[in-house]
Amino acid sequence: MRIDGRVVTPTGVVHGYVEVRGDTIASVGAADTVADRWIVPGFVDIHTHGGGGHTFTTGDAAAAREAAAFHLRHGTTTLVASLVSSPYELMRDATAAFAPLVAEGVLAGIHYEGPYLSQVRCGAQNPDHLRDPSLDELSALIALGGGALRMVTLAPERPGALEAIELLGAHGVVVAVGHTDATYDQTLAAVAAGATVGTHVFNGMRPPHHREPGPVFALLGAAPVVCELIADGTHLHDGTLAFAAKVTGPDRAALITDAMAAAGMPDGEYELGGQTVVVADRVARLARDGSIAGSTLTMDAALRRAVGAGIAMTDAVRMAATTPARAIGLAGEVGALEPGLRADLVVLDDALQVRQVLRAGSPIAL
Repeated sequence: MRIDGRVVTPTGVVHGYVEVRGDTIASVGAADTVADRWIVPGFVDIHTHGGGGHTFTTGDAAAAREAAAFHLRHGTTTLVASLVSSPYELMRDATAAFAPLVAEGVLAGIHYEGPYLSQVRCGAQNPDHLRDPSLDELSALIALGGGALRMVTLAPERPGALEAIELLGAHGVVVAVGHTDATYDQTLAAVAAGATVGTHVFNGMRPPHHREPGPVFALLGAAPVVCELIADGTHLHDGTLAFAAKVTGPDRAALITDAMAAAGMPDGEYELGGQTVVVADRVARLARDGSIAGSTLTMDAALRRAVGAGIAMTDAVRMAATTPARAIGLAGEVGALEPGLRADLVVLDDALQVRQVLRAGSPIAL
């Protein structure tokens, strides 16, 4: 199969084609005539809680399949299922339920966003479930997942956090810093211990101040850290999005959705972590205090927003696919249009609307 168009590769735009053989990209080449469309790698969303009316946060495998299928139709060919702060029993049951989906390839892994988070910066996380990191708890969950656990977000100022970072890193689990009231130095200590991702940077964090820079400046400036950015115009002003992407560069910025079940659904009431969420004008907020509660974003919309904010198309695509793939250890498998990688690609029109999706070479019904 050959698809013609403006091919966005990690090094630039090739006016030509992508040739797919089986489930693999066979070649990328130039052509004299080019179809009037963009060809980009399948999006890689490393932080999402659900979509299409379905959630990952309850640990229901059938709902997880539906949520993954919803995002796949929007071009997300690699997706990590994010839980929210929960009792150990729910984390255990969700891990057991999702591990087969990871083995099957429906999910690229499981992400625990909490419960080891700051009470002060919990945002839409349920404060009743927040607690200090437990090495015993984490060890049991790592063993249960059998490699399915991909990432854990924690607040580095909590007692035992640095030891947890070291434990997780030793087992190949990515550690992210988020929902934190940490100081600049506490954040850098987490990076030194092995943290490599900043969870939705700016959101759920002590805000930066010129005399107390806190976690935002530490994460933006730390060379090993990939900074998640929610490009929906609500979590971040477009100017903040563009500024952060310029500071980090596209190799250290990852677009994420942080989507909840309401993505792709009408406004109304939804649930997140045992709390009522009200969605109005596509913005999700907790009923109890108005805190932003995830998003209704999809990755194709995030790409459009990033380009609209002035980020170059090649950079925005790296932020939507190449960089997040590397952040979770999947570079060399997905995230770019290069020979030998899995044939995940999205065809976009000039308005950057999805027109075709291939995952492992197979067309997806939109």
